[in-house]
Amino acid sequence: MKKIIYLIVLVLFSGQLIWAQEEAPVEKKVDKPVRSPWESGTLVNHQTSVTQYKNTLEMVISHRFGPVENGISDVFGIMAPGANIRIGFNYTILDDLSVGFGTNSQKKYQDFQAKYTPFQQTRENTIPVSLTIYGNAAIDARAEETFGVNYEFTDRLSYFSEVIVGRKVNDWLSVQASANFTHYNAVDTLLDNDKMGLGFGGRVKFSPQSSLTLEVGVPLKIESLSQYSSFTDHPKPHFSIGYEVSTSTHAFQIFVTNGLGILPQELYMFNLSEFDAKSIRFGFNITRLWNF
Repeated sequence: MKKIIYLIVLVLFSGQLIWAQEEAPVEKKVDKPVRSPWESGTLVNHQTSVTQYKNTLEMVISHRFGPVENGISDVFGIMAPGANIRIGFNYTILDDLSVGFGTNSQKKYQDFQAKYTPFQQTRENTIPVSLTIYGNAAIDARAEETFGVNYEFTDRLSYFSEVIVGRKVNDWLSVQASANFTHYNAVDTLLDNDKMGLGFGGRVKFSPQSSLTLEVGVPLKIESLSQYSSFTDHPKPHFSIGYEVSTSTHAFQIFVTNGLGILPQELYMFNLSEFDAKSIRFGFNITRLWNF
């Protein structure tokens, strides 16, 4: 009789173990963000969809030389007057949120910016693209006489906002597209205060540290947004083709472009240069990262 009781208890206990094993929750694998969709937060003139890790300080040095039209006499624009340089610092204060400040030789711009990536592309394609929102406000710090007799401080202000969608297609190709809006509080007569545009960028990686880059920015002609019946000095699209080399904390980009501006609103509102043998110019960007 005791043997029968022991056998019944053993069967019941074994069944409970099997049931517990079957009901044990399966640990869900976390789909992490893709690695290094871009080597830097900057692609020539535009932002990329990358926001650096929390507590990262990013320094960005950008330089545009003069146009190459004078040939060897000014070393194809390298020694030409009218170059443009910007030095900026960005700090990631929260996960996927950075703020920054920069100073620019062109029009003595002092700019403040913020960048937020609400979601990132993941390795298993749970999220297929990255979405980034970028905005800046710039102050034209030239002398008061520059702005005419009815000067107000707000005449110095301009704004730029952009939504960027990016995707790392594979280990060697990344692409992105953006829609943007520019506003200047004060512009010359017959020029619009507002401008919308589209941006496109790509990176082709051909070695662990080296890439070819391409960037296009297209100001749009939107009659309903224009304050005038015809467009006056409508800005030209800006193109850039470059080479990038990078490490874990540095990125160096050298390129040819047809825009003098470094701030995006300057390019989308005022660029009148064509991408041709006379108007293109050399430029470079250097970024350096520190973690605190």
